[in-house]
Amino acid sequence: MSNSNKHRDDISTEIEEVREVYTDLAARPLTRNCTLRTECCHFKLTGLTPHLTKGEALLAARALRTTGRRKLPERSDGACPLLHPETARCLIYQDRPFGCRTHFCAAAGGPAPRSEVLDLIHRLEAIDDRLDGQGSRPLPGALTRALQDLG
Repeated sequence: MSNSNKHRDDISTEIEEVREVYTDLAARPLTRNCTLRTECCHFKLTGLTPHLTKGEALLAARALRTTGRRKLPERSDGACPLLHPETARCLIYQDRPFGCRTHFCAAAGGPAPRSEVLDLIHRLEAIDDRLDGQGSRPLPGALTRALQDLG
């Protein structure tokens, strides 16, 4: 097996582990009710931007690629670049990052208590370590880098 194929297989394994973390989060009895209102996706207005580990960024980048995009859409309004410019819906909702799933949105139930998701955060950090990540980074930069890493 070539180094390129081995690298792709390693990334695929880690991406599946990120999905498992998201599945485990969904199975928890946390009061979450995302109503897709997208107020939380307007980073400039909220002053808050989700941070992604390398595994999360790679999963998001792969999901973005399935929409036919090879680069992160540009936004001048301070909103998440993953919001569709016409529909204002997340381009990768099923694969949205952990921070988007546990966010601060009052309509969705407010922030998930850190104590109830800390083990999942540690799992994402362990995946980041295995991928030689450098800790979580703001969504736009992390996703841009992941798109480059995927080639």
